[in-house]
Amino acid sequence: MNSRQLTKIESADGFIAALDQSGGSTPKALKLYGLDESAYSNDDEMFDRVHEMRTRIITSPSFGGDRILAAILFEKTMDREIEGRGSADYLWSVKNVVPILKVDKGLADEADGVQIMKPIPDLDALLARANEKGIFGTKMRSVIKLADPAGIKAIVDQQFAVGRQILAAGLVPILEPEIDITSPQKAAAEALLRAGLFDGLDALGDTERVMFKLTLPEEADFYSELVGDPKVVRVVALSGGYTREEADARLTRNHGVVASFSRALTEGLTAQLSDAEFNAALDASIGSIYQASIT
Repeated sequence: MNSRQLTKIESADGFIAALDQSGGSTPKALKLYGLDESAYSNDDEMFDRVHEMRTRIITSPSFGGDRILAAILFEKTMDREIEGRGSADYLWSVKNVVPILKVDKGLADEADGVQIMKPIPDLDALLARANEKGIFGTKMRSVIKLADPAGIKAIVDQQFAVGRQILAAGLVPILEPEIDITSPQKAAAEALLRAGLFDGLDALGDTERVMFKLTLPEEADFYSELVGDPKVVRVVALSGGYTREEADARLTRNHGVVASFSRALTEGLTAQLSDAEFNAALDASIGSIYQASIT
């Protein structure tokens, strides 16, 4: 683990840029970017287009470590280059942005009001490659739709089990048990999840530390005790489908929590913008999310 990267993630001002849309969400991300299915004819070309989009974001003069702590990458982005360097190396060496890797393989079918993660085959091999490429930590997502105690326990147990495997590889895991913002039981689910996360932390060893990526809660500062827990490196928030304006507003009510936005970060960025327009729009987006993260 890189101690300079840990210090930055733990204590610097800023937020995490989530640039990790994978196979299932890539067409939607490209469509929001102004590229429909006519812009590519197969999966290889689709991933070329999305890498071009991410490269444009990352190489923009608006994107840098002065306001951005880290960026979450999809595996295919980690394996590609940006301006002749490996993506993770470019992020850290050129932009002073800590590289993080999404490792989950998507969601299982809903049961007990939740979607746990699908199995992650060959995770140890992926973590070894991540270490070789200079990745600091990982991210993995599951989804809670109802306040079902059994379902939420299954989510928490799985997140921590895989998290311990990631810790053993020398990487810092971001556990992401997302609560669907449209859940009719959102507040009740948040209460169950918070209790479960503390149980999971209690079971960690004294030197084992994790991060959490959580849905912005209904009650302000609901996760403040997690923010202050010595086993928690940082608590970050996903935008979860909220507009950037709504996500920023909710984030300002949760002190010590910083953003890890995906859709809200790239809102309004399209392929059709000139470089000057694109950089200005990205600068405004980063600026608003940064301000909400340091409030």
